[in-house]
Amino acid sequence: MDLKENFEIAVKESKELTKRPDNETLLKLYSLYKQATEGDMDPNTPAPGMFDFVNKAKHDAWKKLSGTSSESAMEQYIALFNQLKGA
Repeated sequence: MDLKENFEIAVKESKELTKRPDNETLLKLYSLYKQATEGDMDPNTPAPGMFDFVNKAKHDAWKKLSGTSSESAMEQYIALFNQLKGA
């Protein structure tokens, strides 16, 4: 299987984990997924309001991955998923 196939399997199976990951881990999975599938965030994307804590956290986490290649984000997502699956 190639990287993209492994990534798609990890994404699908991450939704079926028996134990829900903590919020920090979920945020990492989210940002890696966005970077892998969409690439760098558009620099013109406005930041959510300061009281929109969840979307602000998502926005900031994805923005931190700017410059990370799609392939690297997929590899990191798969590695994190495998870690969670084994835990």
